[in-house]
Amino acid sequence: MKWKIVAPVPAVIAAALWIGNTSLFSHFPDDKPLGIIAHRGQHQLFDKTNVRSDTCTASLMLPPTHDFLENTIAGMKAAFDAGADVVELDVHLTPDKQFAVFHDWTLDCRTDGKGVTEQTPLPVLKTLDIGYGYTADDGRTFPFRGKGVGLMPTLAEVYETLPDGRFLVNFKSRRVEEGEALAALLTAQTASREATFGVYGGAEPTEKSIALVAGLPGYSVRTAKSCLLNYLALGWSGHVPEDCRHGLVPVPANYAFLLWGWPERFYNRMRAAGSDVVLIGPYEAGDAGSTGIDDRETWDMVPDRFPGFVWTNVIEKTRVEVDRRGFCALPAKPAICAK
Repeated sequence: MKWKIVAPVPAVIAAALWIGNTSLFSHFPDDKPLGIIAHRGQHQLFDKTNVRSDTCTASLMLPPTHDFLENTIAGMKAAFDAGADVVELDVHLTPDKQFAVFHDWTLDCRTDGKGVTEQTPLPVLKTLDIGYGYTADDGRTFPFRGKGVGLMPTLAEVYETLPDGRFLVNFKSRRVEEGEALAALLTAQTASREATFGVYGGAEPTEKSIALVAGLPGYSVRTAKSCLLNYLALGWSGHVPEDCRHGLVPVPANYAFLLWGWPERFYNRMRAAGSDVVLIGPYEAGDAGSTGIDDRETWDMVPDRFPGFVWTNVIEKTRVEVDRRGFCALPAKPAICAK
């Protein structure tokens, strides 16, 4: 007869887990709109087939549809004008202790210079043509050659030129010194701190800057992995792991359904823990770089009324999808709807 008593136990446990994690009894806040993060500002796209971490993506550029280059002030302004709430940018600390805003570890691919970016003095970087290496036809033509001379900005110039912008700073190295230098900059300049939405990238500088600047959110690969894996293990109980607290929680759209309480209850748990949720594009093993919510298929992965942040590589095409999904009809409209 014992089996008659034991048999219902799994069903009771399953019911308890469902009740504790279903979003049927939870809802997104009505007063918080969707946020849009524009990766590298408005920039040139490239063929991502077989791209590795050391691939020269400028040589794989797709035929250009606009004149903006990544990590330039003009490209960032265009992204804000298109409705971005936050612009992501990349930094390298130069020998003269300036943050150069540029993606690549070396200069050889995208510019007419050579050498390691972080080892090159800022006055030299300022002479380079950052549009030099872009080609969409295997090197037959270079449509941006000569048009990018002197366009590599410093982080200080970005803050000064776009005082109303918000920025997500990506550390391209693993040098603790970079985290210390950014912390010193943000501590000394209130306006720069207010403009910094968060930090991510190399674990050492990212985690150091977060430790030194009170309330600065961010994530490294280590903390993001720890956050999501520990939440998968313990989130059924409502527990929010320490690495998910007071930061940014990046969620790959194709794995979001695995998270306990996705979407509403998960989002509300992260917000209660002081974190913003950033929905990024589908993750696949071997990905080089950050995929985004860039097309109709991936936009259909964004939950209805989602009030977190969405990461995109094509800010210029985002308004159409935001409107199609009904975000522009919400009481609290995303900034992009007003553009």
